[in-house]
Amino acid sequence: MIWMMPEKILSPAALTAALDARRARSERVVFTNGCFDLLHVGHIRYLQRARTLGDCLVVGLNSDDSVRGIKPNGRPIVPQSERAEVLAALACVDYVSIFADLDPHHLIELIRPDVLVKGGDWPIDQIIGRDVVEARGGRVLTLPLVPGVSTTTLVERIKKLP
Repeated sequence: MIWMMPEKILSPAALTAALDARRARSERVVFTNGCFDLLHVGHIRYLQRARTLGDCLVVGLNSDDSVRGIKPNGRPIVPQSERAEVLAALACVDYVSIFADLDPHHLIELIRPDVLVKGGDWPIDQIIGRDVVEARGGRVLTLPLVPGVSTTTLVERIKKLP
């Protein structure tokens, strides 16, 4: 039997409704996004820390097509349905929503997070959706990366195996 968590993997419309219910309980919504291809310890630490910034962590997941538009050839390695399932299995992640655009701006406009988080490799002034979040009085933050840990580094290590 395959275990799936469909209650945590939501379309943007279903996610909006779920977040409205949480906001009615005065919960703060934290949002981050990414490809999360070959999940690694850097991702885990980042997501766990992001979750501490509010009451609910939403992960916007780049679709396979959008990953192909922003990453080198051959990516993603793991299909979007599997990446979503892996993220949804994490206790620190409340919801996952797959988006097809090259960036999450539209999704951010829809869900209106209170906190927008990206990794430390993103300068604050270049974080997509910053305008939307700050216009509503929200916070935009970066979290430090785990040095030497990335999907690209992992792929290169795998390629070097005998």
